[in-house]
Amino acid sequence: MPSSPGRIRSFIAIELPLEVRKELAMLRKEMERGGHRFVRWVNVDGIHLTLKFLGDISFEQVAEITEVMAKSRRGISSFQLELAGLGGFPDLKRPRIIWVGISGEVNQLLKLQRSLDLSLASLGFAREMRPFTAHLTLARVNQGISSVQLNSLGGLIAATEFEGKRAFEVDSVNLMRSHLTGGGAVYSCLSSVALED
Repeated sequence: MPSSPGRIRSFIAIELPLEVRKELAMLRKEMERGGHRFVRWVNVDGIHLTLKFLGDISFEQVAEITEVMAKSRRGISSFQLELAGLGGFPDLKRPRIIWVGISGEVNQLLKLQRSLDLSLASLGFAREMRPFTAHLTLARVNQGISSVQLNSLGGLIAATEFEGKRAFEVDSVNLMRSHLTGGGAVYSCLSSVALED
């Protein structure tokens, strides 16, 4: 759904280094060989680790959200994460989203996400009701797909060996803009806050 006039569709995320994007691109290429035409692959350049979806905000809110991001990172130094495994939501019998898992110093990631969620509530953003699951969305499945097709896709996910294990450092958190176009979403960074040394 496009943003209202004068509003920015936004979220807070961790951006991925080029090496990680390359690894995800290779994984996507391997999985596309399965020929599942009902799968919509995410542009690898747009994959990020989302911590909090904000929805439509005004330009005036960018500064106060950035200030809250700066407060939320207190006591959290840079940390290491790595790609870990492949899966589907809600499960492999009827996958609607294909994801890559995250491991490493996930406790630091959870601490950062919880701090952001709590602090942003003071600005009127609703707290997350579902538990946070760290993942990278690789693809989405079209609606109206038969159970046979979904089972076939689940089989492909289960059979695809993906160790990942590429570590990357998280040293900042970003307020991102998502601009929806006919060719998909285009992302840009509105502000960035470095984690503590």
